[in-house]
Amino acid sequence: MTILRYIFIALEVVLLFNLLIAVHELGHFLAAKWRGLKIERFAIWFGPAIWKRNIGGIEYSLNSIPFGGYVALPQMATMEVIEGKNDTAAEALPNVSPLDKIIVAFAGPLFSFLLAVFFAFIVWGVGKPGNEVGASTVIGWEGENGPAWKAGLRPGDEILEVDGHPVKYFISAGADSIKWRIITSEGTNIAIKYLRDGQEAMAYPIPYHRATKWYERRALREITILPAMKSIIYQVASNSPAALAGLTNGDEVVALNHEKIYHPETILSLEDSWSNSPVKPVTLTVKRGDGQFDCTLLAVKPVVPTNSHPSLGILAVGEETNASLAYPNPVDQIQTSVGQIFATIGALFAHKGEIGVQQLGGPVMIARVYYNLFQDEDGWRRVLWFSVILNVNLALINLLPMPVLDGGHITLSLIEAVRRRPVKTHILNYIQNSFMVLLLLFMVYIMFFDTGDWWRSAHSEREQTVIFAPAK
Repeated sequence: MTILRYIFIALEVVLLFNLLIAVHELGHFLAAKWRGLKIERFAIWFGPAIWKRNIGGIEYSLNSIPFGGYVALPQMATMEVIEGKNDTAAEALPNVSPLDKIIVAFAGPLFSFLLAVFFAFIVWGVGKPGNEVGASTVIGWEGENGPAWKAGLRPGDEILEVDGHPVKYFISAGADSIKWRIITSEGTNIAIKYLRDGQEAMAYPIPYHRATKWYERRALREITILPAMKSIIYQVASNSPAALAGLTNGDEVVALNHEKIYHPETILSLEDSWSNSPVKPVTLTVKRGDGQFDCTLLAVKPVVPTNSHPSLGILAVGEETNASLAYPNPVDQIQTSVGQIFATIGALFAHKGEIGVQQLGGPVMIARVYYNLFQDEDGWRRVLWFSVILNVNLALINLLPMPVLDGGHITLSLIEAVRRRPVKTHILNYIQNSFMVLLLLFMVYIMFFDTGDWWRSAHSEREQTVIFAPAK
């Protein structure tokens, strides 16, 4: 990929981010204009201004810290730590009714939700690429001597239930996925009902947490299994055993030593085992077009890199990328998005110590997701679908009754309506600014892990040249 393409994708991410923020703040802005509130500033992002202009007594600005945005409304609970000091003191302005404040606060989440609905209708029309791997509940690979293996599960088993809950997907943020049910399980053992050769059976693996460094997110529960997927060869190294055997891009490996394989990791883990064990010939059953054939290969060590273990020379292997399009209606998309956010929030409170705020993602993670989606050939469809989920999340999270969030403004306005007098301005400022500082510290905390994950992922995915010596 050229540098220009990287820059273009980065610009797409920034523009989309700005759109989501601008639409949310536009809701506040239009509602404030409608209800006659004093508006001092409409800002996208925080920090010192990169660009600003005063139009009709309102300052419009694009700031330098790429996170969030705000509409400065001195008659409401302001956030001076972010917005700066208002030009007009709230005491010098006429008081605003609690109803007007609630309408203005609610308008931001409402516009985010309406943007989600808008994207949902587009997805309904253009389609969303399906994920056959995520939709399967068949085990494709499991770590040898890992929890699943010790419990008796094997590749090819179809998982039906986890802890008594039926599952329809392998990987999904919904409550009906295998991964989610394993993560949110609580017992010492996880009860798994599976199907093998037409017979139902039970397994009770003991989950574990992968060891992590202090600068990494705490790993969640797992039993070391991956979903079933085809083993399609994408790249073969020149002069390697695979190349000399005539294997080429597009070939599908369906069996290893005459035993069916369900995931490419079966081949990769076999190669890893040769780093400390004798190399033995292996027979691959390969599907090419409508035909199928066997070939026997003996792994050898590449000359570059010098520390490589013996390899067959299959450098890239994975699932085929052409996916069918699904056309979920807008209601289903919104319901799924709402279900995901409620499941996540519920897990934070129901699984204290197991799932914490450390597992949440911030702006860096969102930008990373968008960046990865834009790189896909059909990425624009996936971007639209992810934007539905993100805007629903933005709407619902902002309605939480916490200071600095829109839900906090609504809560304060309800308190004012009950007391029949507003909370004193200096108390509001203290509450808002204190919670804003806490929120910023929390975002820095989350961004630390998000950035680390992105850096380590990019470093691990960096291509390394593999060279085999010419056959004699």
